[in-house]
Amino acid sequence: MMIPACRLEDLPRGEAYRLDIDPPVSVFHTEGGEFYAIDDTCTHQDASLADGWLEGCEVECPLHSSKFDLRTGAVDAPPARRPVRTHEVLVADGMVYIELSTASPNLPPCVAARLTAGTV
Repeated sequence: MMIPACRLEDLPRGEAYRLDIDPPVSVFHTEGGEFYAIDDTCTHQDASLADGWLEGCEVECPLHSSKFDLRTGAVDAPPARRPVRTHEVLVADGMVYIELSTASPNLPPCVAARLTAGTV
């Protein structure tokens, strides 16, 4: 099922939009015009990747500078070791939609514990 993320006009090139769902997801619009969606939480510690630095198809975590490939979710720079989950993106009729992955997220232990306890 595709869920609406944001209006296309609300996501300029070079920016990210964070969806406050559990776990959070961020949509990135690269300078090259591509759209990618990944889990918003760094797999190393609880930091929002939407607050990071976007360069090409990589986002750098604002906390400890881990880098993630937006196309695959792969870690390109430590200290993170596990990839982030990726999601499909569709742009239609001026809206950005996300098809959430059915794979399990790779969340840092502190976030996973909060989600399990239902306190997020």
